[in-house]
Amino acid sequence: MGEYAALVADAVIRQRAREAEHAARVEAELASKIKSEFIANMSHELRTPLSTVIGFAKLIGESERRHLSGEQIVEYASLIRDAATHLLAVINDILDISKMQSGRYTLDAREVRLQDILQSSLATFGQNATDLGVSLEGRIDTDVPAVRGDPDKLQQVFNNLISNSVKFTPPGGSVHVSAVALPDGGAAVSIRDTGVGMTREEIAVALTPFAQVDAGLARWREGAGLGLPIAKALVQLHGGMLEIRSAKSLGTEVAVTLPSRFQVSATQALSVMPGSSGNGMF
Repeated sequence: MGEYAALVADAVIRQRAREAEHAARVEAELASKIKSEFIANMSHELRTPLSTVIGFAKLIGESERRHLSGEQIVEYASLIRDAATHLLAVINDILDISKMQSGRYTLDAREVRLQDILQSSLATFGQNATDLGVSLEGRIDTDVPAVRGDPDKLQQVFNNLISNSVKFTPPGGSVHVSAVALPDGGAAVSIRDTGVGMTREEIAVALTPFAQVDAGLARWREGAGLGLPIAKALVQLHGGMLEIRSAKSLGTEVAVTLPSRFQVSATQALSVMPGSSGNGMF
Protein backbone atom coordinates (compact mmCIF):
# COMPACT_ATOMS: atom_id res chain seq x y z
CA MET A 1 0.00 0.00 0.00
CA GLY A 2 2.85 2.34 0.90
CA GLU A 3 4.57 1.59 -2.41
CA TYR A 4 1.38 2.35 -4.34
CA ALA A 5 0.94 5.66 -2.49
CA ALA A 6 4.52 6.57 -3.29
CA LEU A 7 3.95 5.84 -6.98
CA VAL A 8 0.80 7.95 -7.03
CA ALA A 9 2.55 10.80 -5.24
CA ASP A 10 5.44 10.60 -7.70
CA ALA A 11 3.00 10.69 -10.66
CA VAL A 12 1.21 13.70 -9.21
CA ILE A 13 4.51 15.52 -8.70
CA ARG A 14 5.58 14.81 -12.27
CA GLN A 15 2.22 15.99 -13.61
CA ARG A 16 2.39 19.21 -11.62
CA ALA A 17 5.94 19.77 -12.82
CA ARG A 18 4.81 19.36 -16.43
CA GLU A 19 1.91 21.76 -15.86
CA ALA A 20 4.23 24.31 -14.25
CA GLU A 21 6.68 23.95 -17.12
CA HIS A 22 3.89 24.41 -19.66
CA ALA A 23 2.54 27.48 -17.84
CA ALA A 24 6.03 28.99 -17.69
CA ARG A 25 6.54 28.33 -21.41
CA VAL A 26 3.19 29.93 -22.30
CA GLU A 27 3.98 32.94 -20.10
CA ALA A 28 7.42 33.31 -21.70
CA GLU A 29 5.93 33.09 -25.19
CA LEU A 30 3.30 35.70 -24.32
CA ALA A 31 5.95 38.01 -22.85
CA SER A 32 8.06 37.59 -25.98
CA LYS A 33 5.06 38.32 -28.21
CA ILE A 34 4.15 41.44 -26.22
CA LYS A 35 7.77 42.61 -26.34
CA SER A 36 7.98 42.11 -30.11
CA GLU A 37 4.69 43.92 -30.69
CA PHE A 38 5.77 46.73 -28.40
CA ILE A 39 9.08 47.21 -30.23
CA ALA A 40 7.29 47.28 -33.60
CA ASN A 41 4.62 49.70 -32.41
CA MET A 42 7.06 51.87 -30.50
CA SER A 43 9.24 52.13 -33.59
CA HIS A 44 6.17 53.44 -35.41
CA GLU A 45 5.23 55.79 -32.56
CA LEU A 46 8.71 57.31 -32.44
CA ARG A 47 9.48 57.45 -36.15
CA THR A 48 6.25 59.19 -37.16
CA PRO A 49 6.71 62.36 -35.06
CA LEU A 50 10.47 62.34 -35.66
CA SER A 51 9.87 62.24 -39.41
CA THR A 52 7.46 65.17 -39.04
CA VAL A 53 9.99 67.19 -37.05
CA ILE A 54 12.83 66.49 -39.47
CA GLY A 55 10.71 67.04 -42.59
CA PHE A 56 9.19 70.37 -41.62
CA ALA A 57 12.41 71.62 -40.01
CA LYS A 58 14.11 70.98 -43.36
CA LEU A 59 11.39 72.92 -45.17
CA ILE A 60 11.77 75.88 -42.80
CA GLY A 61 15.53 75.75 -43.29
CA GLU A 62 14.96 76.06 -47.04
CA SER A 63 12.36 78.82 -46.66
CA GLU A 64 14.25 81.36 -48.78
CA ARG A 65 14.82 78.97 -51.67
CA ARG A 66 11.25 77.70 -51.51
CA HIS A 67 9.86 81.24 -51.05
CA LEU A 68 7.74 80.20 -48.08
CA SER A 69 5.33 82.78 -46.71
CA GLY A 70 5.29 83.80 -43.07
CA GLU A 71 2.01 81.93 -42.61
CA GLN A 72 3.53 78.73 -43.98
CA ILE A 73 6.53 79.00 -41.68
CA VAL A 74 4.24 79.48 -38.67
CA GLU A 75 2.14 76.49 -39.75
CA TYR A 76 5.20 74.27 -40.15
CA ALA A 77 6.57 75.37 -36.77
CA SER A 78 3.22 74.49 -35.20
CA LEU A 79 3.34 71.01 -36.76
CA ILE A 80 6.88 70.53 -35.42
CA ARG A 81 5.73 71.55 -31.95
CA ASP A 82 2.76 69.15 -32.03
CA ALA A 83 4.94 66.25 -33.20
CA ALA A 84 7.59 66.98 -30.57
CA THR A 85 4.92 67.20 -27.85
CA HIS A 86 3.57 63.78 -28.88
CA LEU A 87 7.10 62.35 -28.91
CA LEU A 88 7.80 63.71 -25.44
CA ALA A 89 4.54 62.21 -24.14
CA VAL A 90 5.51 58.76 -25.46
CA ILE A 91 8.96 58.98 -23.87
CA ASN A 92 7.50 60.16 -20.55
CA ASP A 93 5.07 57.22 -20.56
CA ILE A 94 7.93 54.76 -21.05
CA LEU A 95 9.90 56.36 -18.21
CA ASP A 96 6.85 56.36 -15.92
CA ILE A 97 6.19 52.66 -16.46
CA SER A 98 9.87 51.83 -15.92
CA LYS A 99 9.94 53.76 -12.63
CA MET A 100 6.72 52.15 -11.41
CA GLN A 101 7.92 48.64 -12.19
CA SER A 102 11.20 49.27 -10.38
CA GLY A 103 9.46 50.86 -7.37
CA ARG A 104 11.22 54.23 -7.79
CA TYR A 105 8.10 56.29 -8.50
CA THR A 106 7.22 59.06 -6.02
CA LEU A 107 4.21 61.32 -5.53
CA ASP A 108 4.08 64.88 -4.25
CA ALA A 109 0.96 64.48 -2.13
CA ARG A 110 -1.23 67.26 -0.82
CA GLU A 111 -4.93 68.07 -0.45
CA VAL A 112 -6.46 68.24 -3.93
CA ARG A 113 -9.86 69.49 -5.09
CA LEU A 114 -11.08 66.75 -7.41
CA GLN A 115 -13.64 69.09 -8.98
CA ASP A 116 -10.83 71.34 -10.26
CA ILE A 117 -8.95 68.39 -11.73
CA LEU A 118 -12.01 67.07 -13.58
CA GLN A 119 -13.17 70.46 -14.82
CA SER A 120 -9.69 71.10 -16.18
CA SER A 121 -9.72 67.77 -18.05
CA LEU A 122 -13.17 68.48 -19.49
CA ALA A 123 -12.03 71.90 -20.68
CA THR A 124 -8.84 70.45 -22.17
CA PHE A 125 -10.66 67.93 -24.36
CA GLY A 126 -13.88 69.83 -25.02
CA GLN A 127 -12.78 71.32 -28.34
CA ASN A 128 -11.16 68.06 -29.45
CA ALA A 129 -14.39 66.19 -28.77
CA THR A 130 -16.37 68.80 -30.74
CA ASP A 131 -13.96 68.53 -33.67
CA LEU A 132 -14.44 64.75 -33.69
CA GLY A 133 -18.23 65.01 -33.49
CA VAL A 134 -18.37 63.57 -29.98
CA SER A 135 -20.48 65.02 -27.17
CA LEU A 136 -18.45 65.49 -23.97
CA GLU A 137 -20.50 66.19 -20.84
CA GLY A 138 -19.67 66.43 -17.16
CA ARG A 139 -21.71 66.23 -13.98
CA ILE A 140 -19.53 66.92 -10.97
CA ASP A 141 -21.44 67.01 -7.67
CA THR A 142 -20.66 70.06 -5.53
CA ASP A 143 -20.13 67.90 -2.43
CA VAL A 144 -17.33 65.79 -3.94
CA PRO A 145 -14.67 65.87 -1.20
CA ALA A 146 -11.04 66.84 -1.57
CA VAL A 147 -8.63 63.91 -1.80
CA ARG A 148 -5.01 63.50 -0.80
CA GLY A 149 -2.74 63.05 -3.76
CA ASP A 150 -0.42 64.47 -6.38
CA PRO A 151 -2.43 66.99 -8.46
CA ASP A 152 -0.24 66.58 -11.54
CA LYS A 153 -0.54 62.78 -11.48
CA LEU A 154 -4.29 62.85 -10.86
CA GLN A 155 -4.60 65.28 -13.77
CA GLN A 156 -2.60 62.81 -15.86
CA VAL A 157 -4.98 60.00 -14.89
CA PHE A 158 -8.19 61.79 -15.87
CA ASN A 159 -6.69 63.46 -18.94
CA ASN A 160 -5.70 60.01 -20.14
CA LEU A 161 -9.05 58.38 -19.41
CA ILE A 162 -11.14 61.17 -20.96
CA SER A 163 -8.83 61.38 -23.96
CA ASN A 164 -9.16 57.62 -24.50
CA SER A 165 -12.95 57.76 -24.32
CA VAL A 166 -13.13 60.61 -26.83
CA LYS A 167 -10.60 58.94 -29.12
CA PHE A 168 -12.42 55.60 -29.25
CA THR A 169 -15.93 57.02 -29.61
CA PRO A 170 -17.18 57.36 -33.21
CA PRO A 171 -18.73 60.63 -34.44
CA GLY A 172 -22.23 61.11 -33.07
CA GLY A 173 -21.35 59.30 -29.84
CA SER A 174 -21.00 60.70 -26.36
CA VAL A 175 -18.68 60.70 -23.35
CA HIS A 176 -20.13 61.38 -19.90
CA VAL A 177 -17.97 62.18 -16.88
CA SER A 178 -19.49 62.14 -13.40
CA ALA A 179 -18.17 62.39 -9.85
CA VAL A 180 -19.93 61.76 -6.55
CA ALA A 181 -19.03 61.61 -2.88
CA LEU A 182 -18.85 58.21 -1.19
CA PRO A 183 -20.32 57.52 2.27
CA ASP A 184 -16.85 56.83 3.70
CA GLY A 185 -15.55 60.27 2.68
CA GLY A 186 -13.95 59.14 -0.56
CA ALA A 187 -14.92 59.97 -4.13
CA ALA A 188 -16.07 57.98 -7.15
CA VAL A 189 -15.49 59.13 -10.73
CA SER A 190 -17.05 57.51 -13.80
CA ILE A 191 -16.01 58.06 -17.42
CA ARG A 192 -18.65 56.41 -19.63
CA ASP A 193 -18.66 56.42 -23.43
CA THR A 194 -20.63 54.98 -26.32
CA GLY A 195 -17.49 53.91 -28.15
CA VAL A 196 -16.25 50.70 -29.73
CA GLY A 197 -16.11 48.80 -26.43
CA MET A 198 -13.94 45.82 -25.45
CA THR A 199 -14.35 42.17 -24.57
CA ARG A 200 -13.13 40.86 -21.21
CA GLU A 201 -9.99 39.52 -22.87
CA GLU A 202 -9.32 42.86 -24.56
CA ILE A 203 -9.66 44.67 -21.23
CA ALA A 204 -6.97 42.41 -19.76
CA VAL A 205 -4.68 43.21 -22.69
CA ALA A 206 -5.37 46.95 -22.46
CA LEU A 207 -4.28 46.94 -18.81
CA THR A 208 -1.02 45.12 -19.58
CA PRO A 209 1.98 47.47 -19.99
CA PHE A 210 3.24 47.66 -23.60
CA ALA A 211 0.37 45.49 -24.91
CA GLN A 212 -2.38 46.75 -27.22
CA VAL A 213 -5.84 45.50 -28.06
CA ASP A 214 -5.12 46.12 -31.74
CA ALA A 215 -1.38 45.78 -32.15
CA GLY A 216 -1.28 46.17 -35.94
CA LEU A 217 0.31 49.29 -37.35
CA ALA A 218 -2.87 49.92 -39.33
CA ARG A 219 -5.01 50.19 -36.17
CA TRP A 220 -7.54 53.00 -36.44
CA ARG A 221 -6.26 54.86 -33.37
CA GLU A 222 -2.59 55.40 -32.55
CA GLY A 223 -1.10 54.69 -29.14
CA ALA A 224 1.86 53.12 -27.39
CA GLY A 225 -0.22 50.83 -25.18
CA LEU A 226 0.81 52.55 -21.94
CA GLY A 227 -2.00 54.94 -21.06
CA LEU A 228 -4.36 52.63 -19.18
CA PRO A 229 -1.65 50.72 -17.25
CA ILE A 230 -0.16 54.04 -16.11
CA ALA A 231 -3.59 55.40 -15.11
CA LYS A 232 -4.38 52.26 -13.11
CA ALA A 233 -0.97 52.27 -11.41
CA LEU A 234 -1.29 55.94 -10.47
CA VAL A 235 -4.76 55.37 -9.01
CA GLN A 236 -3.38 52.48 -6.95
CA LEU A 237 -0.51 54.66 -5.76
CA HIS A 238 -3.18 56.99 -4.39
CA GLY A 239 -4.74 54.09 -2.50
CA GLY A 240 -7.65 53.89 -4.95
CA MET A 241 -9.04 51.45 -7.48
CA LEU A 242 -9.63 51.57 -11.23
CA GLU A 243 -12.13 49.19 -12.85
CA ILE A 244 -13.24 48.84 -16.47
CA ARG A 245 -16.68 47.65 -17.51
CA SER A 246 -17.20 47.28 -21.24
CA ALA A 247 -19.01 45.39 -23.98
CA LYS A 248 -18.15 45.19 -27.65
CA SER A 249 -19.96 47.88 -29.67
CA LEU A 250 -21.79 49.08 -26.53
CA GLY A 251 -19.20 51.36 -25.03
CA THR A 252 -16.98 51.43 -21.97
CA GLU A 253 -17.16 52.72 -18.43
CA VAL A 254 -14.03 53.35 -16.38
CA ALA A 255 -14.78 53.67 -12.68
CA VAL A 256 -12.20 55.27 -10.38
CA THR A 257 -12.61 55.32 -6.61
CA LEU A 258 -10.30 57.36 -4.38
CA PRO A 259 -10.25 57.01 -0.59
CA SER A 260 -10.92 59.74 1.93
CA ARG A 261 -7.94 62.01 2.43
CA PHE A 262 -8.02 60.96 6.08
CA GLN A 263 -7.69 57.26 5.24
CA VAL A 264 -4.81 57.33 2.76
CA SER A 265 -1.65 55.64 4.00
CA ALA A 266 1.45 54.21 2.41
CA THR A 267 0.36 50.65 3.09
CA GLN A 268 -2.66 51.07 0.80
CA ALA A 269 -0.50 51.52 -2.30
CA LEU A 270 1.79 48.50 -2.21
CA SER A 271 2.06 46.20 -5.21
CA VAL A 272 1.33 48.89 -7.76
CA MET A 273 2.00 46.62 -10.71
CA PRO A 274 3.83 43.37 -11.46
CA GLY A 275 7.53 43.82 -10.95
CA SER A 276 7.15 46.68 -8.46
CA SER A 277 8.98 46.55 -5.16
CA GLY A 278 6.27 48.65 -3.51
CA ASN A 279 8.47 51.73 -2.92
CA GLY A 280 7.94 55.24 -4.17
CA MET A 281 5.21 56.29 -1.79
CA PHE A 282 3.78 59.68 -0.80
